[in-house]
Amino acid sequence: MAITSKEGILKVLKAYNPWWTTGIMNPKMSRTYKRFAFYEAMKWLEQRDLRRTVVLTGARRVGKTTIQYQIVEALLNRDVAPKKIVFISMDHPMLKLAGFNEILECYHENIYAEQDCYYFFDEVQYAQDWDKWLKTIYDTQPDTQVVATGSASPALIKGDQESGAGRWTVIQIPTMSFYEYCELLELARPELPQNLKITLLPCKKQQERTWIMMQLTGVQNYFNRYLQIGGFPELALSSNDLMAQQIMREDVVDKVLKRDLPALYNIRNPIELERIFLYLCNVSSEIVSIEAIAKELSGVSRPTVVNYIQYMESANLIYQSWPVNMAGKKILKASPKIYIADAAIRNAVLMDDSLLTNPVEMGKVVETAVYKHVAAFYYQQATSVGYFRGGRKGKEIDIVVDYPNIKNILIEVKYRERAHISDDDAISELSGEASAAIVVTKNASDFGIHNTKSGKNIIRIPAFAFLYLLGHAEKNGYKGIE
Repeated sequence: MAITSKEGILKVLKAYNPWWTTGIMNPKMSRTYKRFAFYEAMKWLEQRDLRRTVVLTGARRVGKTTIQYQIVEALLNRDVAPKKIVFISMDHPMLKLAGFNEILECYHENIYAEQDCYYFFDEVQYAQDWDKWLKTIYDTQPDTQVVATGSASPALIKGDQESGAGRWTVIQIPTMSFYEYCELLELARPELPQNLKITLLPCKKQQERTWIMMQLTGVQNYFNRYLQIGGFPELALSSNDLMAQQIMREDVVDKVLKRDLPALYNIRNPIELERIFLYLCNVSSEIVSIEAIAKELSGVSRPTVVNYIQYMESANLIYQSWPVNMAGKKILKASPKIYIADAAIRNAVLMDDSLLTNPVEMGKVVETAVYKHVAAFYYQQATSVGYFRGGRKGKEIDIVVDYPNIKNILIEVKYRERAHISDDDAISELSGEASAAIVVTKNASDFGIHNTKSGKNIIRIPAFAFLYLLGHAEKNGYKGIE
């Protein structure tokens, strides 16, 4: 007996595509709030004279599938015939086994015969030869539009380089920003100028800066929960934070470490993968030594540590931040900083009840959140987001936005009460050679301008305000801090 059959495939497809019968999208599937990536994807779909396959990539539960449903809903609202739109989950056991050819034949033979349709492939990397099929569809069906999702970025980017060159656009979807979290939950919405840019704050009068902070103060009340839960839309909406953290461990972490990555990279011992990830959760925001990890986790070889870190980065579980050369100063040994992709993932894994009362842990969590926001903000730019550590004393700047041929942006996270900035801090010494220098602080009262010997003003801004303003700028189409 065949494992798959046309009848079985058709049954699964009908279950995934209820609009074939109803003509409408179930609002519980599409949800009301739309993330920035939805608008980016729609922009590419609407470029008929510059046709592209749209590929959405990001961690589990960041909302990739919801964005696909929202696009389907937008098409239905534009009177696209429901049967012209097909959603195909390549993560479903039967569809995964069947493969592209059998699925598409079944769809066109039974539902819609023409080629001017919309294919939505979910978790496309699980399909055999998926990149070749996307290329074939692009080349042979010029009236067909494709939106695909995947949780393994390098697999998708590799496919883009090999089969999709000039054919598809990869849109990275990070976990929700603090701004998106506040919008999703319809929390306090500050009235802010559309063109407000963080680096222009020194140019404003003190009265204007005070007014801006008064507008932003309301969102501070929601910042701690955001750090604990907030990066994942469905979990942020949950009324049970402990259950949300459990789901995060099971769906976002365990499924990736125990199923997705072993399947994609033929990992025979996922226990080692879990041990390395737990280690990285403990050191998130710190410079890591591959040798130190291998030594700490006795029995794990150095090449295995290197490979597994790359695999976790591929699954959008972590970021690697690499050192940036500044002002001709030689950087020290090029070891990366590791950041967990969302502070909430780290908290869910470590299950540390003392987080909010432990200033050291809160410092790590906030720096993790700041790095995630800055990296996500700049991913479409020709920039890298790293750190600086160099000079004779090995001074460090937590985050450096490295613009090619343009002065860098320096960001230091000092999440503590009235954090002191001295003249010999690296950010003070190098601020004169940067386009902007920012110290991320803790409290609303710790906001203003700090003057340095170089004459370059450093912006002191509390973390909740900094993260919210980044999202505000992104919403208004602005793609840089400066």
